[in-house]
Amino acid sequence: MPTLTTSAADAVAQIPDGATILIGGFGKAGQPVELIEALLDHGASDLTVVNNNAGNGEHGLAALIGAGRVRKIVCSFPRQSDSQLFDERFRAGLIELELVPQGNLAERIRAAGAGIGGFFTPTGYGTLLAEGKETRMIDGRGYVLESPIRAEYALIAAHTADPLGNLTYRKTARNFGPIMATAATHTIVQVSNVVPVGQIDPEVVVTPGIFVDVIVDLHQTGLGNGVPTDAYTSGKVSA
Repeated sequence: MPTLTTSAADAVAQIPDGATILIGGFGKAGQPVELIEALLDHGASDLTVVNNNAGNGEHGLAALIGAGRVRKIVCSFPRQSDSQLFDERFRAGLIELELVPQGNLAERIRAAGAGIGGFFTPTGYGTLLAEGKETRMIDGRGYVLESPIRAEYALIAAHTADPLGNLTYRKTARNFGPIMATAATHTIVQVSNVVPVGQIDPEVVVTPGIFVDVIVDLHQTGLGNGVPTDAYTSGKVSA
């Protein structure tokens, strides 16, 4: 039974220095901003962060990077027009970058959740990204062996949850959240709406509750857009 809380600060308080964290989001879409801001306030440092990119503007993940809390970023798109905070720290040698093609990034995370020990992919073969990795010719085509990406924690955003932890997402905000939830030891999710058990059709559940440890109900804090429910009487509650 996941913990249901209205406090993002309490949800991330357990994250220690040096942790590896999967953070959902495709740019700003689906980024768990409130959880990231709580992590920033919490003060954890020397973090390894896995995300699609290296932050946008000066909020969310970008703010975490700009504050010097991230030692290493694993991502596909480290630079865009508003990635100035990452760019400054990278050029100064203050943050490490592991560049991973987007398809490889998604599959490496998915492989961790599925219990797969590794996989061969043609993406990156013959480039600098393949240096130091096992390669193999399969049916006349070059492939690179890629390893799973696991983490102690995942911070993700979903649209609706029930007290059992079952999750649904809204359109493109879904992106990396479902696979990250399966690849982390502890998954913390912020949601816009919590509904009583039974209100989510089992056929539309994207992330089963078995993968969720903590639910932060943003609606109860005034940040979500859901409908007040009696969900707090149905689950383990921390308010």
